[in-house]
Amino acid sequence: MSSNSKNSGASPAPTATMGMSTPSLLQSTLLGGTAAVFAVNFTHPIELVKSRVQVSDYGIIQTCSSTMRNEGFTAFWKGLPWAYCREGSYTAIRLGAYAPVRDAIGAGAPDAPMYMKFLAGAITGAIGSVAGNPFDVLKTLSQTNQGKSIPLSTLVRQMYHDQGISGFYRGVNVNVMRAIVLNATKMGVYDVAKGKVVDATGWSRKDPRTAFCSSFLAGFFMTCTVAPFDRVRTKLMNQPTNKKIYSGMGDCLVKTVQNEGPLSLWRGFIPIWARFAPMATIQLLTLEFLYSACGFKSI
Repeated sequence: MSSNSKNSGASPAPTATMGMSTPSLLQSTLLGGTAAVFAVNFTHPIELVKSRVQVSDYGIIQTCSSTMRNEGFTAFWKGLPWAYCREGSYTAIRLGAYAPVRDAIGAGAPDAPMYMKFLAGAITGAIGSVAGNPFDVLKTLSQTNQGKSIPLSTLVRQMYHDQGISGFYRGVNVNVMRAIVLNATKMGVYDVAKGKVVDATGWSRKDPRTAFCSSFLAGFFMTCTVAPFDRVRTKLMNQPTNKKIYSGMGDCLVKTVQNEGPLSLWRGFIPIWARFAPMATIQLLTLEFLYSACGFKSI
């Protein structure tokens, strides 16, 4: 009796653990895209303000008031269809493919070296940025256009007519570098922070409180490392469809520093952080929820 009682008392924990499976690359990427598309509805207005601050001489308050006064409240969601496309490609890969790639290179254990987790984030970030670059360009042009909204088909036609396919890949070099730094920081810090939070609090890795604290930290460090790349990328992508102001990433970087000073590379830091913190939190909390709902292990 006592032996049976012991066995029955010990069985639930292993059963619960064994019931959690690991998602395939495709499953995880689809869930990552779903989480990203959901999150962008809330963060898109902040992204629009950030982009306009980076390409103008206005501050946050001036940009918000000018947009509201001249274009109306709905203007804060300009370019949202392109944002959906971007999140469904770029972010789906860099966010959703992270865990499968991390596990594939042997960095899945909580005590795996930090640089291996950063490497997994860098790999998925680079691949995702190439896939999503055309949508990134069109989204940026839509967001920084302060006149009447340009129909999607017109924007695509203008870009193709003026610059061909290469126009959709303007800024791809800095976008890849930005994505490598961003995703390595975001997913690496998030993964490592989860272990630290679990050790410090006793919460489980699947606990929403663990995900919230870890994703908030990831959002801050993302902003510190990514802001310069984000500024250069925005300026490159915001060039008119019919001419090129900068010959490339290096030219844009040099001219920006010469004309505005080194600290100008962190221009828009507050709106970037205001976007990254909630974006990382909503994306990662949603992804963890979807993982759990589908019976998968947490990141």
